[in-house]
Amino acid sequence: MATTHTLSVLVENKPGVLARIAGLFSRRGFNIDSLAVGPTEHPEISRMTIVVGVEDSPLEQVTKQLNKLVEVIKIVELEDKESIERELLLVKVKADADTRGQVLDAVQLFRAKVVDVAPDAVTIEVIGNAAKLKDFLAVLEPFGIRELVQSGMVAIGRGSRSITERTLRPVPVAVPAAAAVISS
Repeated sequence: MATTHTLSVLVENKPGVLARIAGLFSRRGFNIDSLAVGPTEHPEISRMTIVVGVEDSPLEQVTKQLNKLVEVIKIVELEDKESIERELLLVKVKADADTRGQVLDAVQLFRAKVVDVAPDAVTIEVIGNAAKLKDFLAVLEPFGIRELVQSGMVAIGRGSRSITERTLRPVPVAVPAAAAVISS
């Protein structure tokens, strides 16, 4: 039986880091279900949100290997109840004069947003957890989905604590010459 785990990984913002981490998962035989990478509040740090399905092998094996990579700063497994998870879905749906009203009702019901309108189609943006997106697609399916694209999941822990607190390596800061003169 496969279990799904969501990892939040802080890494140095350097070329090649994504390839090294994805390669590590691949070499260990793990399939990455979702992967999102982006900047953090610190420009030198990126955050990777990795959703991985684990069948027989323990996830601990991969996290130990990840921790050995120089560019990895911190790894946290985010539990469903202790985190907020979101994905972005853009979906183009057939919507002619007869069905457009029903499609727009679904948009309103799911708190989605129409981002483009054509005579025979509507493009919709919806943000939510995986269950919401799945339910939304099920409602739109009878109208005819022409195209869709879905982002990887991003997740953050609930509450005031931050994954970056007390985990960042000190970054040397150059003191401008004028500041050095004033302080001496």
